[in-house]
Amino acid sequence: MDLSQLQSALASKSYEKIADICDEVMLQVEAHHFPKVASRGIVFQEEWPYAIHLLGHIYVNDLNSARFLWKSIPQGIKESRPELVAAWKIGQCLWNRDYAGVYGAIRGFEWSPEVIGLVTTFLDALQQGWTLDSSSQMLTVSKPKITTEQKLDPSKLQRLTEFVFHLEH
Repeated sequence: MDLSQLQSALASKSYEKIADICDEVMLQVEAHHFPKVASRGIVFQEEWPYAIHLLGHIYVNDLNSARFLWKSIPQGIKESRPELVAAWKIGQCLWNRDYAGVYGAIRGFEWSPEVIGLVTTFLDALQQGWTLDSSSQMLTVSKPKITTEQKLDPSKLQRLTEFVFHLEH
C-alpha cells in the first residue's frame, strides 16, 4: 500500500487533497487485495490511516463521505483507535452544528504528530476570523476591521484646488 502521496500532502499542508488521495488509494488496495485473499483486506484495514482519511473529508466539509467512511470502519478498529473516535467526534459536532463542541473535541484530545497539523487548521479557523456566540452556540465569521487611510497626494490636492477655483471664477 503506497501512501507516499498522502505523506506528501500532509507534509506540504495540502489538506484539501487528503480525502481524494485516501479514497483513491483505498479503492486501489481493495480492488487489488479483496479478490485474491480476504485476510489481506484485514491487514489493510488494520494499517489504514482512518483518522487522517476521516479528517480529510471533514476538512473539505464533505460530511456525508465522512459519515459513510465512519460507518464502513470495522467496530474493532473503532474500539482500538481513540484518535479515530476523537476525529469522528469533530465530524459529529459539525453534523449537529455544535460548533462549541468542535472546539472542545479538538482541544480535548492529544493528537498524533501525523494528525496535529490537520487538526490545528480547524483550530485556526475557529480562532482567526470566527467568533463563538456562547448563548446560541453558533460560530459566525467576524468582520475584519476595515481601516481606510486616505493618502493625500499633493498634486491631486493642487488640481482639486485649481478645479474649484475655476468653478468659482
